[in-house]
Amino acid sequence: MSALAALVTIGAIATFTASGAQAAANPYERGPAPTKSSIEALRGSYAVSQTNVSSLGVTGFGGGTIHYPTSTADGTFGAVVISPGFTAYQSSIAWLGPRLASQGFIVLTIDTLTTLDQPDSRGRQLLSALDYLTERSTVRTRIDSSRLGVMGHSMGGGGTLEAAKTRPSLQAAIALTGWNTDKSWPEIQTPTLIVGADGDTVAPVATHSEPFYTSLPGSLDKAYLELNNATHFTPNSSDTTIAKYSISWLKRFIDNDTRYEQFLCPVPSPSLAIEEYRGNCPHTS
Repeated sequence: MSALAALVTIGAIATFTASGAQAAANPYERGPAPTKSSIEALRGSYAVSQTNVSSLGVTGFGGGTIHYPTSTADGTFGAVVISPGFTAYQSSIAWLGPRLASQGFIVLTIDTLTTLDQPDSRGRQLLSALDYLTERSTVRTRIDSSRLGVMGHSMGGGGTLEAAKTRPSLQAAIALTGWNTDKSWPEIQTPTLIVGADGDTVAPVATHSEPFYTSLPGSLDKAYLELNNATHFTPNSSDTTIAKYSISWLKRFIDNDTRYEQFLCPVPSPSLAIEEYRGNCPHTS
């Protein structure tokens, strides 16, 4: 073998070994290396299908819609359940379904048992929906049941905190302009992103999102994102800022994908979209 051929062979082996070692180090990575453009895009790299879940066929929540990557070539995916807020239906948070699923998650946007359900009930419903998704749904074999998260808007955001408190094995939680009469969450062990809005008059950040965030354990991987020029209902419409940080949070903690750490740490600076961002960087989970 010539010296040049030997070098090429050695280089190929080293490249294969390095890529294999990276895959072995984190078998949960899904999709290409992220960029600012990819996390801000309306759709990620996965084609997405959906299936409806009738309320008549489930217990513990009000049915919903499952959004999932069509291909099974990459193996199983982490899963996320999302709850709407007070008086709202799943349509109010429907935009998050395909947007998150196309990044490599299985997402169930739910209706609640009644539109008036309080946060503690919504928390229980989020967990019931996760159990359905992993145990009974038509996509259960596509899900890694050890990699699960919860999200919610308004009272659904308050329910997200309730669910994380109840089930510490969850890998990620995101509360979007959350509302809850309980302001203190020192029991939570799940990496949690709190999203508030500077113009929120329904759940003002001073009495909701900010105390939620500050009450979380200091040792917890946590972040507080306050949206600039936003209202309580901003999460009900497609929003690039909410999407990019939700995707990064879910990828970082459900998939343990440190490629997304760059978008979370160091903490983002104030901008036209961000009033304030706080976090305990670098993340350790």
